[in-house]
Amino acid sequence: MMAKCDEGYRCEVCGRDVEAVTESDLYLRYVLGEVPLEMIHRLPERHIACNPALAQYIVDPAFPCVVCEGAFGKAHLDPGYVCEEEDRVTRGWRRLQSIATMGVTIAEYPLAVTPE
Repeated sequence: MMAKCDEGYRCEVCGRDVEAVTESDLYLRYVLGEVPLEMIHRLPERHIACNPALAQYIVDPAFPCVVCEGAFGKAHLDPGYVCEEEDRVTRGWRRLQSIATMGVTIAEYPLAVTPE
């Protein structure tokens, strides 16, 4: 029997492998401060695009536009909130894309918290 670490991480939505940290919804949520470090190995994985409720807020030419249908779609939400989320999630996604070349430890992945 193959160990979990040898199997890779399968997306709980589409069933395909999440091949790189740069496409990981779990690591994006960690970078955003939504998932504590000690929970990363315990939570299910999925591709960023397989979580449209979060992916819809990434506004970058390098990321394909994702539409979230239903009540949680940004078309149905307060425009001010949508703007704040687009800024926050896009910054997190861009940081996630650069982590491989930054030379930082996993504890340094999260975005710095900005004072309000």
